[in-house]
Amino acid sequence: MKQTEVLLQPNPNARIEEFVYEKLDRKAPSRMNNPELLGQYMIDAGNEFGPGTAYGNALIKCGETQKRIGTADRELIQTSAINFLTPLRNFIEGDYKTITKERKLLQNKRLDLDAAKTRLKKAKVAEARAAQLNTSQPEENNIMVNVSYVLNLLHVKWLKIWAEEVTKSEQEVRITQSEFDRQAEITRLLLEGISSTHAHHLRCLNDFVEAQMTYYAQCYQYMLDLQKQLGSFPSTFLSNNNQSSTTPVQSLSTPSVLASASASLPSVSNSVVTSGISELKSSSGSRKARVLYDYDAANSSELSLLADEVITVYSIPGMDSDWLMGERGNQKGKVPITYLELLN
Repeated sequence: MKQTEVLLQPNPNARIEEFVYEKLDRKAPSRMNNPELLGQYMIDAGNEFGPGTAYGNALIKCGETQKRIGTADRELIQTSAINFLTPLRNFIEGDYKTITKERKLLQNKRLDLDAAKTRLKKAKVAEARAAQLNTSQPEENNIMVNVSYVLNLLHVKWLKIWAEEVTKSEQEVRITQSEFDRQAEITRLLLEGISSTHAHHLRCLNDFVEAQMTYYAQCYQYMLDLQKQLGSFPSTFLSNNNQSSTTPVQSLSTPSVLASASASLPSVSNSVVTSGISELKSSSGSRKARVLYDYDAANSSELSLLADEVITVYSIPGMDSDWLMGERGNQKGKVPITYLELLN
């Protein structure tokens, strides 16, 4: 349970604060988590660079995605606390403590029963020895024999004290046996209830796993959407018609890649590509284009692409400036301009 809490909330100070507020039966103040803080800083930086610039806009989009991840992380913590940690903590602090206490009490009852049986056994042995010595008589009437007889008689009387313990020990055994049986029944009933507790906590564990699956699926989808948003930035990652390199453009998941790519492409190249796209959009004709890297369609109106394949592209009235219509055999759909290299 502690390791699960560490996983959900790595900050020990935050865990201590939540524990104190929980014990005081008060709601802990809401604070931004790490992804939300990172997202806010990125949004502030993007506004400083300027939302109209490619880098500033990319920073704002990354910041918004980080804040969405922070919200998903907060939902994971709340769901896990309600469906997994709270039932487990209640069991450990309630039923489990009771079971542990009763099992320890049963062990003490067993020790008491063993001690009573041992005392009864010693008393019966003493009684048997007393009966055996009490039947012996002196063979000769002399002083040594009489002294020996007196000593034996004292020994017999001492042993008879143990013999008198037989009845008392038998009663003690009956009492301790009864207490042990009663405690064993209580413990057995408590342990039988563990099976239903196991079923309940199995459902709680399934809920915890489902919450994690939902969280990671949301994070993956958020980052996938962010990558597509960054990939649709106009003219930042386009190659010109005279480029000889066939290496696909690398991942678009960070603003630093945007900045470095923007700095590495010369302005002449961008103007050539932009003019080629503008000519295609203004005309009613079509052009061949090579796909620079893989693209997964987000919906049925888009066309999935494979790197290095050649498709036919054209523009239709009213289409977004960052998209073209792509056609591959009988398949067609919208494709982002940044994933294409127009061919002569």
